[in-house]
Amino acid sequence: MVRLLRQYLRPYRGALAIVFVLLFIQAMANLYLPTLNADIINNGVITGDIDYILQLGAIMLVVTLALGVCSIVAVYYSARTAMAFGRDVRRELFRTVEDFSLREVDEFGTPSLITRNTNDVQQVQMLVLMGLTMLVMAPLTAVGGVIMALRENVQLSALLLVIVPVMALVIGTLMLRAVPMFRSMQVKIDRINEVLRENLAGIRVIRAFVRTNHEQQRFAEANDDLTVTSLRVTRLFALMLPALMLIMNLSSVAVIWFGGHLVDDGQMQIGDLTAFLQYIMQILFAVMMAVMMLVMVPRAAASAERIQQVLDTVPEIADPPTPTLPDGSSAPGLVEFQHVSFCYPGAEDPVLSDLSFTLRPGQTTAIVGGTGSGKTTLVNLIPRLYDVTSGSVTVDGVDVRQMAQATLWGGISLVPQKSFLFSGTVGSNVRFGQPDADDDQVWRALDIAQAGTFVRELADTLDAPIDQGGANVSGGQRQRLAIARALVRDAQLYIFDDSFSALDYVTDARLRAALKKEVRDATVVIVAQRVSTILHADQIIVLDDGRCVGIGTHADLMDSCHTYQEIVNSQLTVEELA
Repeated sequence: MVRLLRQYLRPYRGALAIVFVLLFIQAMANLYLPTLNADIINNGVITGDIDYILQLGAIMLVVTLALGVCSIVAVYYSARTAMAFGRDVRRELFRTVEDFSLREVDEFGTPSLITRNTNDVQQVQMLVLMGLTMLVMAPLTAVGGVIMALRENVQLSALLLVIVPVMALVIGTLMLRAVPMFRSMQVKIDRINEVLRENLAGIRVIRAFVRTNHEQQRFAEANDDLTVTSLRVTRLFALMLPALMLIMNLSSVAVIWFGGHLVDDGQMQIGDLTAFLQYIMQILFAVMMAVMMLVMVPRAAASAERIQQVLDTVPEIADPPTPTLPDGSSAPGLVEFQHVSFCYPGAEDPVLSDLSFTLRPGQTTAIVGGTGSGKTTLVNLIPRLYDVTSGSVTVDGVDVRQMAQATLWGGISLVPQKSFLFSGTVGSNVRFGQPDADDDQVWRALDIAQAGTFVRELADTLDAPIDQGGANVSGGQRQRLAIARALVRDAQLYIFDDSFSALDYVTDARLRAALKKEVRDATVVIVAQRVSTILHADQIIVLDDGRCVGIGTHADLMDSCHTYQEIVNSQLTVEELA
């Protein structure tokens, strides 16, 4: 946690210096007031000097006003610094996660990454805010109070040798038990977020299979687990305040008891005893303020540790130190797989094994195969969403691992297997692929994707609202908008990962016909399950259990590839039965 605070508070050293100075003035003023009060009692009240009382009373009033002004300004700068700290950490976390490969995202998990960027940052941010206003003040007041108490009476100050160690023992015992609980709480908050996110995302499946009660029970278990841990922590700290208040009250009794004897013996004045009692109270209140902060420290420390884990993670996929640019010797959009194999982390067997083929500009290449044959994994290697385990993938004659990722992605337009739309409008979603596209370009992309007709029927056309994930449009409409988003971009390589599955046969045929005219010079890769989608592809690659078992046209493969024959025959049979 110290490293995190040091790194992200460093730009605000000026504001921190102002806060420290103001809090120092505030602490000194607090320590000065009991001295003035003692002088009023000793030299004013006892002697009956009204002028002296008014004079010191006016000074006390001025000191109190100055103390209030310093406190307000210190809290203002503390709040600004803490909020800026939270903003900077959230921004850096988001940037770091944006650079993660799919492997790191899967390793942490989406719910955990969300919790770390929200709840965990908030915990540390609150610690900074409270620390600047209380934790800095507490040691200044405590140390100053001890010094002033020793000035008043060394003999009576010996009570601190008993009081402070007892308080430290109580606080230390509670802290040792609380730290593991707070770490456990953050993990259980992750679990709550995971269950809630799954329920919201899969609500249709849950209702379709009448699993609402089961999911309610699953959430209740995660919720109860968090509640039990929270109650344990709360009960633990519920003992702290009564224990500290007992120590403070017993300390007051002891000071008055022993101080009364000193006053009775003439070794101490009444005003000095009053001042000493105030100093003891200030010391103990300072310790209590530190305790209130220490209640937050274990949880904030656990949160800071989780944040630091993300910030310290080095993405597996990163730009090379000296990126290589295509030299123009290769045709734009040319993709070559050379003895490519790929294995997911922790898996025993490779998903892809020794694949070698070429995707050429001006050609449409289809990739087919059974479920789990590695089709999506294969196309994910081209934009370097994963790195190959062995072999190489080259684009424009350069190994993708030697290219800057921005350069690589700049020439690729991808429609993923799961069509996803962002909250906004139809126009903003299509322009996500090309931010500076004008309305004519947007409509052209929509028409090619066979989405222009239904968009024109919307009341606001391009300004029609789209909910998060495209929840307010049908699956086919969502898929066509995702295709339009890819087509609005002038790319050298278009990848359609099973992007036509939600389209009817007529729309599918029209889209492919329009696509062939518009991207005739680009490399087009289509992953498909329906044979009708890829019958006229220039090249068809057949995968079976991660291996290439056939490459050629439809006619060639019908003569030479048994796997392809099975796929075609099974679908034709289904179509005839339908």
